[in-house]
Amino acid sequence: MQAVAALLLLLLTGTVVPVNRDFRPTPDGIPVFVVSNGFHTDLVLPLWEPGTGTGTDWLTQLGPELQTRFATYQYVAFGWGSERFYLESYPGHFPRIGTILRSALPGATLMHVDFHRSAPRPGPRVAALQISPAQYQQLVTTIRGSFAPDSAGRPVLRNEAGYRSEDFFFRARGSYHALRTCNDWTNQALKRAGIRAALKAPLAASVLFQARRAGKQEAE
Repeated sequence: MQAVAALLLLLLTGTVVPVNRDFRPTPDGIPVFVVSNGFHTDLVLPLWEPGTGTGTDWLTQLGPELQTRFATYQYVAFGWGSERFYLESYPGHFPRIGTILRSALPGATLMHVDFHRSAPRPGPRVAALQISPAQYQQLVTTIRGSFAPDSAGRPVLRNEAGYRSEDFFFRARGSYHALRTCNDWTNQALKRAGIRAALKAPLAASVLFQARRAGKQEAE
């Protein structure tokens, strides 16, 4: 019982306890966004980032079949989550209670990739950040490492389309469960990049709370 109580306390208080509390936005840094639909969080990055030397081109990395279709788009969103939950909410249906409960147990995962014509609009579910090239490169490394590639190292499409014509599901690494949620993935990616994040973030609100604080820090 003490272990359960300690776990619940961590989950409840982890939101307000920051890590990387010394993070400061980088003036004229690379723009990235944390975006939520109220339940799930995505990381939104520039589709092509040449300006600071990272040379990241997501269209090239995600596969030639997407390059022509999205060449004029500017941003791409990444989210990691339960394969069960994703596929039962496709196209546009809320999963059954049984699916939600089963998703609490270890299960397969997918990467959800969503293309955006422009940057996300400011709002209560969008946190905007300006980060350094080194922080951005670490964020890219975490996202790349979350895809389960084929034998040639290329991301593997699970579905030809997702909820709309601009998003897709790819095979992912890792197991989803109650203590390793989609929001925990987003929070861990921010944490590894040296960006202010929550100690523990099982919920979308947990991720957004610290991401908003990070975006409002005064640059030194």
